[in-house]
Amino acid sequence: MSVSNIRKAAIIGCGFVGSASAFALMESGLFSEIVLIDADPGKAEGEALDISHGLPFAKPMQIYAGSYEDINDASIIIVTAGAGQKPGETRLDLVHKNVGIFKTIIPQITAHNNSGILMVVANPVDILTYTAAKLSGFPENRVFGSGTVLDTARLKYLLGEHLGVDNRSVHAFMIGEHGDTEIAAWSSANVSGIPLNRFCEMRGHFDHISAMERIADDVRNSAYRIIEKKRATYYGIAMSVRRICEAIVRDEKSILPVSSIQNGNYGIEDVALSMPAIVGKEGIETTVPIKLSEYEEEALKKSAATLRAVLDDVFEK
Repeated sequence: MSVSNIRKAAIIGCGFVGSASAFALMESGLFSEIVLIDADPGKAEGEALDISHGLPFAKPMQIYAGSYEDINDASIIIVTAGAGQKPGETRLDLVHKNVGIFKTIIPQITAHNNSGILMVVANPVDILTYTAAKLSGFPENRVFGSGTVLDTARLKYLLGEHLGVDNRSVHAFMIGEHGDTEIAAWSSANVSGIPLNRFCEMRGHFDHISAMERIADDVRNSAYRIIEKKRATYYGIAMSVRRICEAIVRDEKSILPVSSIQNGNYGIEDVALSMPAIVGKEGIETTVPIKLSEYEEEALKKSAATLRAVLDDVFEK
């Protein structure tokens, strides 16, 4: 087994999300080598060629179609493979199809690489992160999902629009399931250190409860709206993948709401869901306890219970 090359990534699955992620990572300059793997080798080869032809406008690197043998020294293995979400379908509707696909993929990964970080992007990401952790046997800090990183970006974007302020100055998290039971953690939200409600009033907004409900609903329904209009979402999640990879490759120790197996936080055990975590070159260093109201904590537990019920169904069969 080769030592991991921090500047090499593998992407498994070259559909909309995998190919958009490959493009975003090429543009980032983070990696000197990216290998693309797909059940249809021709699709992987086509995407690699298409991106390669633009390399004279970017930074030198290799991007190519390969096989599982080529991932042996990859530091990050990004799994986007799986059935896509269709209009009217929830992420949890994809469970059995994509768990079945993971039961094929994960053993092929572990046969060739046991020292990299396994990042799950396919949906339902929390169920598949748990599945990947259990099937791979990797240490839990090195298996996590993209979780609510994109949902959190959507929340910051919408709050920035609502308040007429740079969304990069907004600090707030979506937590829990990447799906219908996710929670906006309003209790810990702030704009450059100013509590959210106070900042809203500075900007002339006083109907806090109505605005919070509307914005949280908009975040939860964003993917459904996009899928209804263009059949798939891929640019936002590709930029989320890039952001997580930056934190790993640069050992930034950034705090990102990735999906990982919980071990007692808020009384939640043996379920993968999203909570803020410190992310660096070894994966997850630790989760970060954030202030939650009693209502938010109960909602988080309900989100965990929803996921636990799905896991019980999947792993009984």
